[in-house]
Amino acid sequence: MGLFSPPRRSCFRLALLISAVCLLPGPSAFAQTGSEGIPGNAGPSWPPPVEAFGFSEAGLDSIFARAEALDPLNSLLIARGDVLVASRTYRGLQPGEAVNLKSASKSLLSLLVGIAIEEGHLQGVDQPIGPFFPQMLPDTSRKRAITIQDLLTMRAGLESTSFGNYGAWVSSDSWVRDALRRPLVQEPGTGPMIYSTGTTHLLSAILTQATGRPLRSYAQEKLFDPLGLDIRAWQQDPDGIYFGGNNLSTTPEALLRIGQMVLRGGTTRDGTRVLPEGWIDDAWTVRVTRSYRGFNYGYLWWIEEFGGLRTHFAWGYGGQFLFVVPSLDLVVVMTSSLSNRPDGLQDHSGRLMRFFDRVVVPAATSGRGQF
Repeated sequence: MGLFSPPRRSCFRLALLISAVCLLPGPSAFAQTGSEGIPGNAGPSWPPPVEAFGFSEAGLDSIFARAEALDPLNSLLIARGDVLVASRTYRGLQPGEAVNLKSASKSLLSLLVGIAIEEGHLQGVDQPIGPFFPQMLPDTSRKRAITIQDLLTMRAGLESTSFGNYGAWVSSDSWVRDALRRPLVQEPGTGPMIYSTGTTHLLSAILTQATGRPLRSYAQEKLFDPLGLDIRAWQQDPDGIYFGGNNLSTTPEALLRIGQMVLRGGTTRDGTRVLPEGWIDDAWTVRVTRSYRGFNYGYLWWIEEFGGLRTHFAWGYGGQFLFVVPSLDLVVVMTSSLSNRPDGLQDHSGRLMRFFDRVVVPAATSGRGQF
């Protein structure tokens, strides 16, 4: 079955009552008036009918009915611009409960690199990494010429630490040293992507040195605090360096808010700038074509067409997604349980991408979707 093969029709239906006066009660259902859930949705005419956001009631009903069957999906949030249109949690996940973003963290790391460049901690994307690792990369090493951009695009040329090499890498005494000792299997900055979490962990080590701060505190202050969000947990390596591009935990609501911020080009709702002007455009420019699973890649953001529309997305192991469709002013978050998963489950991420492609985007486009 191809990535965008039609999903199986579900026999499940989810009773979903929406009106122009009130939305289905309960914190795990639809957006509530006020600032208890995701701030900024309240207003004198809130809530308007869902048609005001380009959805039909039947379309939303079908979206959430399909989502019910996508075990182990445990949250689905849909926003149009600054407004949370609808959300639901499944399979025991409570609203406001943290989830592990897995490699969707990589796209957040890209945002932190942009901030560090703007603040002068890094010279720019063409800066070589050699000076950051003088003990590990001797002057004669070709690896010294690897640049920040090579790390951002997964074209460092180093042998991957992911997939079959992942266990040995995270079992090593020094994740940075182990990633750097990997052989060059292609010239840095050339050839196809070599997907490797060791590559993004090098970015974490570089940001830690360049800013003089633990990456978690830097990320909290520069990215999460301006949006009123919190990092709940973040794994560290044996040297105490926060895991660059993996195992950051926050809430699905927080991930949605970050998606809304990047949709605005890097500002808060009141216009306060969080990201350097133009960084999102740079990060969302295709740098590597037809990379892993055939998708395009920018600066740690995946780029593909879903429902025929250009989409930028963060993607984590096990079904963690942040989708941003600028032409629709659409932001969608999906997260999935990493512990309670059905036996024999295969390619859950592919299922969610097909669901987004064939159900969510058409519903957002036409108000009825392809059901």
